[in-house]
Amino acid sequence: MPIPLFHVDAFTDKPFAGNPAAVCILPDERPDARMQQVGAEMNLSETAFRS
Repeated sequence: MPIPLFHVDAFTDKPFAGNPAAVCILPDERPDARMQQVGAEMNLSETAFRS
């Protein structure tokens, strides 16, 4: 099942500035280990999950 993933510029109102972050919109909670794997795959300092 595909999970929507957004790559955003956090802490700024300007394009291509701020800190890069990944945001995943989940239909339900996932195990912590799985979310850590997703965060590692994004290779960004910040990855946020919302269900």
